[in-house]
Amino acid sequence: MLSNQTQLLRLSQGQLNLLEACPRKFQHTYLEQLSSPLNPEHEERQTLGSRFHLLMQQREMGLPIDSFLEADAQLQSWMAGFANAAPEILTPAIDNQTFRESEHYRTLQVQDYLLVVVYDLLIADNQQAQIIDWKTYPKPPSKRKLEQNWQTRLYMFLLAETSEYLPENISMTYWFVQSQGKPENIKFNYNTAQHQQIDKKLQKLLNQLTIWLESYQKNQPFPQVRDGSKVCDYCQFAPRCDRTQATEEIANNSLPNIDSIQEVSL
Repeated sequence: MLSNQTQLLRLSQGQLNLLEACPRKFQHTYLEQLSSPLNPEHEERQTLGSRFHLLMQQREMGLPIDSFLEADAQLQSWMAGFANAAPEILTPAIDNQTFRESEHYRTLQVQDYLLVVVYDLLIADNQQAQIIDWKTYPKPPSKRKLEQNWQTRLYMFLLAETSEYLPENISMTYWFVQSQGKPENIKFNYNTAQHQQIDKKLQKLLNQLTIWLESYQKNQPFPQVRDGSKVCDYCQFAPRCDRTQATEEIANNSLPNIDSIQEVSL
């Protein structure tokens, strides 16, 4: 337990991914708030992704979106493609039994931590609940890779923990709105066995985080990944960690793999 903490440490899926991938990078990024300037191209992609999220949020709230579409041909194309691929998502049910909300926010305390999720869109009725997440980068990752991502794990886990829905009645669908010019989706169905496995993984990771935080308060840094790990190849903290080979990779490859860049949630 962290006796000198007066507030719960907030953790999102992004921080859990970071912690699992490289504890030292979690320390630099989250605890020390260190960062490096974004490459202009990456920043432009993130801005466009944020604009699409805002567009979908305003549409769900019944606010006008014509000005968004008229000002941005890319958004027009994505919206038209998605409307053609999944009209059922854009058309609310006529009955009043279905709950829909964009940017749906939920929290759950686990140990000394407050887990936080924001669903791009939550659609639920008396039987089942579906989480929708918009992605705007060009190439979807493999389904297995996405399944191991803490976004998939945490989003469904937290909904099961904070609602009356059984895990078997929860699903999550990622929509990649510009996948090779045509929207496509990857859907995950949840179940009780997965829920129990994720709970164990989460408890183990948070137990480890507590130990690392206690050591960090005694001026002992978080552990590093092994030398030569691919995680270091494009990490801006490689020089700080004295990873020479990774530093050379960064110098020779100023543009990291766009698939590895996390979108910014509004």
